[in-house]
Amino acid sequence: MVLTPPETAAARLRAASPVIDALGDAWIVGGAVRDAMLGLPAGKDLDVVDPVDGVARARELHRLLGGVLTVHDRFGTATVTVDGWSVDVATARAERYPRPGALPEVSVPAPLTEDLVRRDFTVNAIALRPDGEVLAFPGALDDLLTRRLTVLHPSSFRDDPTRLYRLARYEARLGFGVDHETEGLAREAFAAGAPATAGAARIGNEVLLLLAEEPEVAIRGLELLRSLGADGLEVDRELLRRAGALLPDGLPHGPLLLAAVCGGVPDGWHVENPGPVLDAARDPAGLAAEMRAAVKPSDLHRVLRGRTAEAAALAGAHGAEPQARSWFDDIRHVKLEIRGEDLVAAGIPPGPEIGAKLEEALRKRLDEGISGRDAELAAALAHVPR
Repeated sequence: MVLTPPETAAARLRAASPVIDALGDAWIVGGAVRDAMLGLPAGKDLDVVDPVDGVARARELHRLLGGVLTVHDRFGTATVTVDGWSVDVATARAERYPRPGALPEVSVPAPLTEDLVRRDFTVNAIALRPDGEVLAFPGALDDLLTRRLTVLHPSSFRDDPTRLYRLARYEARLGFGVDHETEGLAREAFAAGAPATAGAARIGNEVLLLLAEEPEVAIRGLELLRSLGADGLEVDRELLRRAGALLPDGLPHGPLLLAAVCGGVPDGWHVENPGPVLDAARDPAGLAAEMRAAVKPSDLHRVLRGRTAEAAALAGAHGAEPQARSWFDDIRHVKLEIRGEDLVAAGIPPGPEIGAKLEEALRKRLDEGISGRDAELAAALAHVPR
């Protein structure tokens, strides 16, 4: 493999975004540089390091380009969002970890060489200026060339255990190998319980980022974590594949995968919308049995009504795949054309009888194929609730 020359990588980034030319003598670091030198398409996220004052640099970017400026006073960083790009700007800094798993103590400004030392893997410890000048941690370019993930120092995983989960994500997404010594350090960190020192919220955030990747990438990353000694992740590749294949297009796979591998939302994790996760994790094997017992389409509708797509997909993977496919393809979106007010207008008094009559009309539509407003209304009016 041949790396893209730094000048060419910088030119590609400049062509991708007007942000690059506005950076002046600031440096682009991290994933954007890595991917540009690998010849991969530019993403929409940039990490930028200013030699003196990152917040001032961000304010200048905002003045030149517009967009939205958000200053993170606690961390001395700022984000500029413009034209779909998110640019995180920080002052070059050195970091010291007061204890394993703690957030680092920061010293600013610092030489760029010290800023690179604080990063997770050598392939992310490469800085690039818009003019093509490059500065890299020793061995970083060799690791990028050979597609190898290597931590920068032996205490890296103990200092910041979230790097263990980023290791799995990068390995799975980029297809890189893991340096032998780095793999050994990762195993030692898991065996020593290092993730517990970082807290559930930070570890959870890293796992959620992995689960948000493409399904095959997420599954591969989960398998690597398990092989390295991560606890609390149940990985059944075939089950996850079957469930993912059943999930309708356009829905994120993360909630489904979280339900399958963690059995819900672990304590301390922050999931913005936990409903689909909790619903899918609620006895999928039992739901699969109910789905298999459904004889008619209306039976399956009754079983799955009010359940999420994630629940139906995971239950389908537990042995009810034909029923799940029928639900998604033929039943899930069936709606009556009539409403309760139509029955009231036809002389039915408001009350429980309205619901029973609508239920009967829906049953006939699902099981007998009636269609149209008139047929539905006739079926509803003819029904005598018990």
